[in-house]
Amino acid sequence: MIYRHPQCFRFLIRDRDSKFTTAFDTVFAGNGIAVIPTPPQSPRANAFAERWIRTARAECTDRLLITGERHLSAVLTTYAEHYNTGRAHRSLDLRAPDDHPSVVPLPAAVVRRRQLLGGLLNEYHTTPPQRLLHPQETPSSAA
Repeated sequence: MIYRHPQCFRFLIRDRDSKFTTAFDTVFAGNGIAVIPTPPQSPRANAFAERWIRTARAECTDRLLITGERHLSAVLTTYAEHYNTGRAHRSLDLRAPDDHPSVVPLPAAVVRRRQLLGGLLNEYHTTPPQRLLHPQETPSSAA
């Protein structure tokens, strides 16, 4: 009996490599997962998925010791959130997807670092610079 995770996938899209035998497809079909091979003679049909997997492996899973399915799920969930919100992308001129397109970060701003996955990933956010007070000047509410 194969364990079926409650949030299991419904589809498996795979290429037509000879290493994927009918036994491979049968295992997934037994779990209620439809196996969909990519169209013949279309080498770029799987390119986006393969690129994301390569990036996730290089930046995340290859640098961690995964201790189980639950740990892997937590790590990939955190990484996917980082990838889709806080990670700089070349297609966005090295801006994160959550960055506002009309805001240009100024070099005078204070940069704050947020660590994810125990410091494996770092997200950097700018905050407006705070006004420095003169040593003789004290903040007061009476003006």
